[in-house]
Amino acid sequence: MKTIEEKAKEIFGARAATYTASAPHVDRDALAKVIEAAQPQPTWTALDIATGTGNTAFALAPHVANVIGLDLTPEMLAQAEAQRAARGLTNVSFREGDVHALPFADASFDLVVSRLAPHHFSNLKHALNEIRRVLRSGGRLVIDDRSVPEDDFVDACMNELDWYHDESHVRQYRPSEWRKMLSEVGFVVEGAEPYNKLRPLTSLTANVSEENVRKIYARLAGLKEEEQQKLGLTEINGEPYLNHWYVLLSAHL
Repeated sequence: MKTIEEKAKEIFGARAATYTASAPHVDRDALAKVIEAAQPQPTWTALDIATGTGNTAFALAPHVANVIGLDLTPEMLAQAEAQRAARGLTNVSFREGDVHALPFADASFDLVVSRLAPHHFSNLKHALNEIRRVLRSGGRLVIDDRSVPEDDFVDACMNELDWYHDESHVRQYRPSEWRKMLSEVGFVVEGAEPYNKLRPLTSLTANVSEENVRKIYARLAGLKEEEQQKLGLTEINGEPYLNHWYVLLSAHL
């Protein structure tokens, strides 16, 4: 049986070319909020974990001395390097690696960021301990990730739908879960800001197997009216849309 990390490499390797222009990953407003939460300084060295095609690393580059983007997937990193070269950035580099065994010495970074990725980490608490290890004293952590509200139905349904979308999915955590885990590994949580966006159903069905697309449609077709309302399920110009929940976390050592 494949591990979560092996599944992620397979899935994201096949989808890599789509991520350079993926709407959530190039979202300027979301990236600007990450930069604001990070409070970057021009002398800092930053690490972007699960960098994908490098969008967050590129957003950080004007604000810090150096950025390293880390990712499991060689195909993603090839796309990121092509983008780096096209932009002429000299303070950004990329490296293959796993958040559960970061290939860096203790206290190597002033800032660690991760966007739209921790819901794939197979052991989040271990990953957070690794992040803590590579951060310097007083270092900052900013995470912007898929989340779920403090509602049992939405929690279960959205995690089920996201697993059909991507079988390397582990869990979208509630803000309260994030606060607890960060505190347990020694971070001081400054903020855990939930937000949501109405997105087309195709954001869950694109590049997905026919079997899993059928499961997504079947799950939604079986919803009660009040459950549809909780998900924000609606139609815009004949196309189904539903809410996606996120959380922007900031913390320091």
